[in-house]
Amino acid sequence: MKFTCLSKGGGFHFPPCHILNVCGFRILFDCPLDLSALTIFSPVPIGYRDVVDEKDSDLDSDCVTWKRQKIGKPLDANDLICAVPWYKIVKYLHLWNVSFIDVVLISSPMGMLGLPFLTRMKGFSAKIYVTEVTARLGQLMMDDLVSMHMEFRQFYGPEGSTFPRWMEQEELDLQPSALREVVLGKDGAELGGWMPLYSAADVKDCLQKVQTLRYAEEVCYNGKLVIKAFSSGLEIGTCNWSINGPKRDIAFISSSIFVPAHAMSFDYHALQGKDIILYSDLSSLDTMEGVEDGYSFLTTDSFSTLSWEESAKALLNTSEHLEEREKLYYLCSCATDSLKASGSVLIPINRLGTFIQLLEQISASLESSSLKVPIYVISSVAEELLAYTNVIPEWLCKERQEKLFSGEPLFAHVKLIKDNKLHVLPAVHSPKLLTNWQEPCIVFCPHWCLRLGPVVHLLHRWSGDPNSLLVLESGQDVQRALLPFQPMEMKVLQCSFLSGIKLPKILPLLNVLQPKITLLPEDLRQKVRFTNVNPFSVFHYSENKTLIIPSLKDSSELEIATDLAFQFQWRNLKHENMNITRLKGELHVDHGKHWLHSGNKPSKLNSSKRRPLLHWGTPNLETLLSILSKMGINASVEQGVGVEGSEKACKVHVHDPKKALIEMGETGTVISAVDENLASLIFEAIDSILDGI
Repeated sequence: MKFTCLSKGGGFHFPPCHILNVCGFRILFDCPLDLSALTIFSPVPIGYRDVVDEKDSDLDSDCVTWKRQKIGKPLDANDLICAVPWYKIVKYLHLWNVSFIDVVLISSPMGMLGLPFLTRMKGFSAKIYVTEVTARLGQLMMDDLVSMHMEFRQFYGPEGSTFPRWMEQEELDLQPSALREVVLGKDGAELGGWMPLYSAADVKDCLQKVQTLRYAEEVCYNGKLVIKAFSSGLEIGTCNWSINGPKRDIAFISSSIFVPAHAMSFDYHALQGKDIILYSDLSSLDTMEGVEDGYSFLTTDSFSTLSWEESAKALLNTSEHLEEREKLYYLCSCATDSLKASGSVLIPINRLGTFIQLLEQISASLESSSLKVPIYVISSVAEELLAYTNVIPEWLCKERQEKLFSGEPLFAHVKLIKDNKLHVLPAVHSPKLLTNWQEPCIVFCPHWCLRLGPVVHLLHRWSGDPNSLLVLESGQDVQRALLPFQPMEMKVLQCSFLSGIKLPKILPLLNVLQPKITLLPEDLRQKVRFTNVNPFSVFHYSENKTLIIPSLKDSSELEIATDLAFQFQWRNLKHENMNITRLKGELHVDHGKHWLHSGNKPSKLNSSKRRPLLHWGTPNLETLLSILSKMGINASVEQGVGVEGSEKACKVHVHDPKKALIEMGETGTVISAVDENLASLIFEAIDSILDGI
């Protein structure tokens, strides 16, 4: 088995990407987009054409000297690329031949955003598996991305079919180093990962190639791999994967949350007893800033004495859930303070679960503070998204499901819309928005990169208001994201939300799962120290390096039909302590298991005088001559000579009772005789010396 990490990703919005080679099949885990790279492009504000025209006039006057001077200066808004943006896929994925990928497993909607780039490529024929909810949410996110991208095309005109000017080497050499590193990467190998965005037709074609699953639903690929999806708790519909094969059972753990406030909990019980754990939750690395390198947070010694029940209890600790609630309370208090000062609140957070919880908490805060402020949700897919969350109760946590049984709405936005406190609109230029717009207000809208969608127009409106508030999620280069809106007097609040398994829970989880082999990212080597006490082997992986995992079984198991088993005629090998028999039947492979059936034709293997069909080895000459002599056969040896005097082949001449010839070479032994009875006797002599079946 081979495992290659193509990308460690970059947080919730850019999950990791890997390729696994098992049983001869290549499996791709997730296909995300690095949308944080969009910050190198300039957004399209009102009146921007004057800036572009001015910059073009500078280029016409050949101000190359000025452009070279800006390379060493701090980045400013004029350095951003003024063009229709291209989009960056996983940096090493473009180096692989997509026609060799057999299976694609999508763990989250964010891991699905780059999928249309693959499905539209020539030669791509992989089977794609994704949960029902992830497929639908991923479709809405891709449709919204295409819709927001159209604003760039309307401004700059249709995209060309060739490389854009900003990707030419001469232009890249003149760009500031911060932008050039985003385009090329630290090793300069990421330029091939940039592509023009797919179309709505590409998204539709992609979804037609997807096979959707429910949690724990079993699907068999090519009769060998049994694949199942289990809840990861990160978002509604997100999952971890179980892959059962003939020689090993594998669990793939993506970013997971044990006790989420809206989605179904992390089903780690379903991953117990797997031979191999592929650990791909890198969220804990984002929380280790400010800690000295080389400091070991955890060792297996501290968990070796814990029982299974104690480890499971440590996993279900609700302190993380309470911390998330406190963050939401604090965010709501900051929003309320801005509203009281007649400022507006802009929240471009694209996490569905966080968005729903914030909507509920902010509406409750407004009601308790007697503030009558409108809440707007502006997105081309907002209406469909909110409607969809009300029809998937089986994918939600138990608390949400209990609301359904008690007759309450699953989420608060149902009542808010009914009471006309929440307004769901497709765009900032919507007639309904223009007629009902009020300030101060609260606006939820895409996009978190601050380059696409309604957030661009609203930031230009409020960036100069010191009473207004912008809520951003930590993890991206905020300074570069805010460049086009400087000078920025608007207050900015950065929040970090729980994105996966925290570091202290890694060892208790492995203690509960009890794998034989665990694969962890290289970055965790110094953070989690494994001693000789742990009962499993640990391998560490890094980007773009293939890790070879040893096989846990020397051979596959074969189930044989009863009628064939009764035909066994064992033969003891002379040179090995082993019994062997010959069978004839039809081999079937189903759900990773091998079966041997008797087939349609009647078997003739029950003959008591059957001869071996295959022998191996070379007969010992002295033993052969002795046996032939006992049979009354007179023979002599003619020794053959090979290269440089080495023994290569020999011939045994039979003189009496009739002439025959035995030729023994490196690849076989040939008996030549005119008399059939004599040939049979010689065969019996050789058969008694060699192992055969």
